[in-house]
Formats: sequence, structure tokens, C-alpha cells
Amino acid sequence: MINWKQDFRLLAVIQLVLGFFMAFPTIIALYLHETAALQGFLVAYAVMAIFCGSILFLTRNIDSHKLAARDGYLFVTFTWILGTAICAIPLVASGAYINYSSAYFEIMSGFTTTGATVLTEIEGLPKSILFWRSETNWLGGMGIVVLFVALLPALGVSGTLLVGAESVGPTKDKLTPKIKTTAAILWLIYLLFSLLETVLLLFGGLTLYDAITVTFSTMAAAGFCVKNSSIGTFSSAYVDIVVTVFMMIAGANFALYYKAFAGKLKSVWKDGELRVYLGIWTGVSLLSAITLSRANTYGGFWQSLRFSAFQSASIITTTGFATANYVNWPAFSQMLLLLLFFVGGCAGSAGGGIKVVRVATLFKMAKANISQRIHPKGIFQIRVGLDTMRPELLLSISTFFGVYIATGVLGSVLISLSGVDMLTSFAASFLCLGNIGIGFGQVGPTGNFSIFPSSIQWVCSFLMLVGRLELFTVYALFTKAFWRR
Repeated sequence: MINWKQDFRLLAVIQLVLGFFMAFPTIIALYLHETAALQGFLVAYAVMAIFCGSILFLTRNIDSHKLAARDGYLFVTFTWILGTAICAIPLVASGAYINYSSAYFEIMSGFTTTGATVLTEIEGLPKSILFWRSETNWLGGMGIVVLFVALLPALGVSGTLLVGAESVGPTKDKLTPKIKTTAAILWLIYLLFSLLETVLLLFGGLTLYDAITVTFSTMAAAGFCVKNSSIGTFSSAYVDIVVTVFMMIAGANFALYYKAFAGKLKSVWKDGELRVYLGIWTGVSLLSAITLSRANTYGGFWQSLRFSAFQSASIITTTGFATANYVNWPAFSQMLLLLLFFVGGCAGSAGGGIKVVRVATLFKMAKANISQRIHPKGIFQIRVGLDTMRPELLLSISTFFGVYIATGVLGSVLISLSGVDMLTSFAASFLCLGNIGIGFGQVGPTGNFSIFPSSIQWVCSFLMLVGRLELFTVYALFTKAFWRR
């Protein structure tokens, strides 16, 4: 049975946590005298105060703090939906966005670390609004609920249940016996890497504002930038290298960094998913660089490698930054980037997508099935690195892949109703579902989602949500079994 009072009370408390982080862009708006933006933030605070105050008052007497699995799914899904709904208010109330559907799309894109945008002109917007837009990236990178569990350990609820519903996947490393401590450690590592990247970008000549906002989106594997031409605006090899390195850091399993800091470097290198992840990125970067060099796109191999390594990292980690208009690259290089759409980051990373471990497992399953046909009586174990995949995990991975592709195809069909071409429909659907941010066609590195009507933007918002929560947390709410007593 669903514990409605506790679920809504937690929803109200987590909105207050988001309200705390909204204070930073509010202060910026006040400091820079951005009156319209300041009014937008104040309207959001008013809505938040009414909602949270009412809920906390109505749920002041709770009979039980216990949560079931269904509570976890319901709470996590509505955290992202409601959090986006309230946090989108400053964008439209300030007049920066033309309507609420566009504002909702933008913040959902931020929290889910997709990085897709409806903006055609970015740099003309108030700096406080752009800062908030980028900050939502950073908050969503390690997970809103994971942050919630880390900051508020004394709620009397199962942190494992809530984190598990938000961070579903083939592997979930529990670094310490207590999930609350694990959540705190993950966010601390995330914060330390963010501080390090910000400092390095400052050495590259970026302003503090630019360095922080770029870091927000890099460490979240997100992709929002306060510049019209994304990272390409800076025209700096140093900045490209720094951002490439930290995109790859964000796309790896954060549990490995804890092990590395603990001195377990051998176990880190033996991680099968990490080796596949680095191998795919290295291979695609080199092959694309060779192709670009032969086509004389950038004049030489090292210059080509700079752009190919950046763009390959941006796609495989689902960040969505751009330093070049890759739709003008040779077809082979474009196809390599398209293949990365169906890989994604590692399990336990800030990246989205299918996840490297699932892709590696699917290939191992195909190889095992071929061997099984040749040797019908043979027994073939499927291993990724040192990990042996259990039968139930293999079934889960196969099911996820099938539902993922089906969702992306259905999304493509719905998006095509807007009248855009087939490539744009396909790319828009899968870049939203994979939380990638940039694609091909009219949603390529020089395009955006302003071409779609409000109805399609809501479809894309839903795709981003189910992609970030890895399908089943959201889809469970649409089943009869979920609501059955």
C-alpha cells in the first residue's frame, strides 16, 4: 500500500532543497540588477512556499515512515516532474522564455542532463537565468534524490529504496554499509572534481562565471553552455582538452574513483566496463581523426584528433557539447558518432544512454549464442571484465535494450507528426531518450528544439524523463499491478 502522506511530505522537503540551490541565481539577479529575472525567482519561491507549506501542514501527523518499493518509484518520478514544474517558473515568469512548455522542456533538459535547448539566442538572456539553467545540469548529474539522501540523513526512510529507484541499472556499487554515507561520498567526489575543473578553466582564461557554468555542465555530462556556439566559442585547445578529460571523468563509474582514492588502483584498471568505455572512445577518436585528416577538414592529424576526441567524448558521455559542426564531416566520421548514440556512459556515472556495460554484455551474449549453436552441449558464461553476469541480470539487460529501442522508435513516430524530416525525428527522439542533447538534422550542433510545437516539446520532456530514470521507474506507474492494493 502506498504511503501517500510520507511520499508527499518528502516531495515537499525536496522542493525546499531545490529552493536552497535556487538562492544562488537569485543572488546573482539581485547583484546584477536583473529585475525581471529577480521577479521570476520570487514568483517561484512564492509557489514553492504555498505548496510546501500546505503539504507540510497537512502531513504533520504521519502514522508511519515506512516506504515500500512502489513509494520509491512514485516519489522519485514525481520529484523530477514536480521539481521541474516549479524550477521552470523563473524562466517564463522573467519573460526569458515565450511559454511554459518551453521553460518546462528546458529545465527537464537541465535536470536530466540532456542539454537540449529551445533557445536560438543564448547570450542575450539574463546571466542569472543562464546560471540557474546550468546549475540544474549539475544538480541532476549525480541525482537529485541522491543529493537529498546525502543532505538529509535523519528522515527515517529507506535511502537505499529511494536511491535505487533513481539510479536503477545493471550495477550499483554500495561503497559503505550505509547508503546515506555512500550518497555523501559520491557527492563529495563529484564536488571535488567540479572544483578542480573550475580552477583549471580559470587558468585557461575563462571568467569565473564561464568556468563555473561550463563545469556545471561538464561534470553532469549535460551540455548547457552560456555561449551561442557552445565550447567552440572559446577557440582554445587548452579548454577543449580540459573539458574532454572531465567529460570522460564524468562518464565513468564514480565508485571507481572512491576505490582509486582508497589505493585500489589494480581493481580499478581490471574493471571491464571502464576498459571497454575507454577503448570505444579511443578507437572512435583515432578512426575519426584519420578520416578528418585525409579529408583535410582541419589540415592535420593532431588538429583533427583534437576535434574528434572532443566530439567523441561529448557523445559517448551524453554531454552534448560541440566545438565543430560535425554534420559537415565525412560520412564515416558522422556514422561513428551516430553509433555512440547507442552506447552512453558507464553505470554509476553522470552519463545517460544505454550504458557501456549493457552494450558489452549484449555483444557477449551474441557471441555466446553463436558458440552455443556450434557446441549445443557447451556451457558458456558471460563475463564483462572479472564480473560474471547472472541469468536474471542478462534478462534484465535484454529487456531494457528492447524497451529502450521501442521507446525511441515510438518517440520518433510522434515527433514526425510535427512535419520534420525522418532524420530529425529519429535524432530528436534518441538524443532525448539517451540524454545526449545534440544530434543530426535540424537538431544538430547548430540547431535546437524551438522548431517543435509545444505538444512535441512535452513528448520530448517525457522521453528525457524516462531516459534519465532508465525506463522502468516511470513505466511502473502505468501498470495495473502498481496501483493494485
